[in-house]
Amino acid sequence: MRRLLLSLLAILGLPGAAFAAADPDLAYGAYQRGLYVTAFREATDRLSRNPNDAPAMTLLGELYNQGLGIVGDPARAAEWYRLAAARGDAHALLSLGLMALDGRGMPKDPAQGRAWLQQAADKGEPSAAFNMALINLSTGNQEDLVRAVGLLRKAAEAEIGDAQHALGVLYLQGRGVTRDPAEAARWFDKAARNGNLAGEVERAILLFNGEGVPANEVEAAKAFRRAAARGNAIAQNRLARLYAIGRGVPQNKVEAAAWHLAAAAQGLADT
Repeated sequence: MRRLLLSLLAILGLPGAAFAAADPDLAYGAYQRGLYVTAFREATDRLSRNPNDAPAMTLLGELYNQGLGIVGDPARAAEWYRLAAARGDAHALLSLGLMALDGRGMPKDPAQGRAWLQQAADKGEPSAAFNMALINLSTGNQEDLVRAVGLLRKAAEAEIGDAQHALGVLYLQGRGVTRDPAEAARWFDKAARNGNLAGEVERAILLFNGEGVPANEVEAAKAFRRAAARGNAIAQNRLARLYAIGRGVPQNKVEAAAWHLAAAAQGLADT
């Protein structure tokens, strides 16, 4: 779970909703173009005109957090996030929550981290909803499981691929929801379209087995190949099997061996 939580810091790299709402947003525009020194200057200038500009505070926090255009300083980033969060900025609350969970820029404090994430989720921040769902899934409590489904749905409807994949898994397993392979396939397809490798693989498996969707070995093989080309070991292994027996693709033992070796190099042994 910790790895997934930390991976979501990448999502903060384009906090568009936080900054795009302001008038001619030179600060955010510079940030998007990679002009981080300019972004820092513009955000600072905005704060000189309006000391309560929460999006500008969040942008400064992001620049300090990632060390973009300035020397990275997680503690200072947290200070800016706190100022923005005090003014209701959901993205700042999300960042604070992740930092508290990891002990970055502040002492590690899981309880406070969850509180900040929940506040962000309550404000409609989808990445916060996803993180809170992961936390709820980890407890093993049935009430938390049901709560996690609701949070995942919010994040999935906001087109977060990881959330779409996780929701598909719950539908496939019948955890927190009635088991529904067709609904699982629908969420896996959405996840795959958003670049989620696990969703692509799960969708391919359902296609191959004809579970929740009409069986289509050719389309399944295409999906496995897409995921295999992006380095997914499970897809590489499945694709090797398909080439070995000629299902969904013409039989080709050389291709089978190549994909088998690729999967084995990642630790997925299959005699």
